[in-house]
Amino acid sequence: MVRFLHTSDWQLGMTRHYFDDGAQDRFTQARFDALVRLAELAREHAAEFVVVAGDVFETNQVDRRTVSNALNGLAQMPCPVFLLPGNHDPLDAGSIYRQPTFEKRCPTHVRVLDSSAPLSPCPGVEIVGAPWRSKRPLEDLLQRALRELPPAGDLTRIVVAHGAVDALAPDKDNPALIELAAAERALSAGIAHYIALGDRHSRTAVGNSGRIFYSGAPEPTDFDELEPGFALLVDVDAQRALTTPLRVGRWRFAREAHRLDSEADLAHLRARLTGELDAARLALKLDLVGALNVRQMAELEELLDTQRDLYAALIAQTSRTDLAVTPEDSDFGELSLSGFGARALARLRELAAAPGAQQTTARDALALLIRLAGRDA
Repeated sequence: MVRFLHTSDWQLGMTRHYFDDGAQDRFTQARFDALVRLAELAREHAAEFVVVAGDVFETNQVDRRTVSNALNGLAQMPCPVFLLPGNHDPLDAGSIYRQPTFEKRCPTHVRVLDSSAPLSPCPGVEIVGAPWRSKRPLEDLLQRALRELPPAGDLTRIVVAHGAVDALAPDKDNPALIELAAAERALSAGIAHYIALGDRHSRTAVGNSGRIFYSGAPEPTDFDELEPGFALLVDVDAQRALTTPLRVGRWRFAREAHRLDSEADLAHLRARLTGELDAARLALKLDLVGALNVRQMAELEELLDTQRDLYAALIAQTSRTDLAVTPEDSDFGELSLSGFGARALARLRELAAAPGAQQTTARDALALLIRLAGRDA
């Protein structure tokens, strides 16, 4: 039985538009730190090699610093590492794997799976890759690799591929979909013993064989991922395959729904946001619904503005169709405005109370007025 580490979708150099510069720098570094943890896990669990099932880099156009940091992380791996070009970093004319920085500095124990020719990381084991050569292949690359292989015989054979499986993909017309039934037939015929997949960022078992898995991304990348942040420790031979998820990721992407109809609801949200112990590594999306008066809306906006400085990202979904603002007389009793200010307040209250295109703008203006008045108090 051979033991190895299955990982994928490092996407080094990834950016997120909702991160400010500080959060983006931390997010970038976290992805390099994940390589260090993968090296530690490989050493701790005595893995004989590591396979990276595609998308090592975010694009083929990442800068030299990203490539250098990636190679530094790969140099720390205690065993052979096999990198598969995926849809983000295909083996095309501009491939990152053919650029001088990568070729000259790539550690000798790191190999790019640039063809489907079998490689032997250790006695009795073969690795076969199904590399992407363009961003839009016109066939199932896994099946193309499998068609060229005889039964493994006494060897233990691991096939490394990247892409969506037809049983899980919504786009059934994509010619590059991996056909699950054909992959399982290859396993049954002894052509392969484990199929290591990349592309899906959530750790996922595929089919019923117990031998096809997505490892998921080692660090989460978006809000809709179910089980990111893992690598898979795989023990496999012709008789059985065992996979053990190992935690790698330290960042989180979360989505929460909160109903706001009262001061108590606002207090609950305030406690949630101010009580987060690791906000600097959390991207949090809030779906806010309910109805607040103008003063409460001002309190909410003040809370969100303050907390945004602490979180990696704090995104509030506050569509006025879901979170209504209802002006009340008590909102304005302490403003003590006179002259032009009093006339402007009265006009805004009229617009905020009347249906029409200016209602939402007037209510936002009133909330801002209360916030500014509160700062001057």
